[in-house]
Amino acid sequence: MPVASTLAVTVFPDFDAVGGRELILEVLGALLTIVLVAAVLSLLVSAILWALGSGNGNYRLAATGRVGVLISLGAACLAGAGTAWMNFLIDLGPTL
Repeated sequence: MPVASTLAVTVFPDFDAVGGRELILEVLGALLTIVLVAAVLSLLVSAILWALGSGNGNYRLAATGRVGVLISLGAACLAGAGTAWMNFLIDLGPTL
């Protein structure tokens, strides 16, 4: 005869189990800042190259600048969205 059990099971990562947790979070925050600063700097340089290439009729330089703008925007979006995605997945975990 089966017994119905109504145990509420919650699963959540135990961040306190990792030694040096504060140091890891500090390093990850610093890396995220470096990536975002590098993406903004490359965006500025690429936009300047795109403008110079378009203004002087140098289509190769304009195309290189355009590709650089798109790549730097993509890198900034991925770096920023990575934090939101991980927080979403951590919040989603206990509901599964």
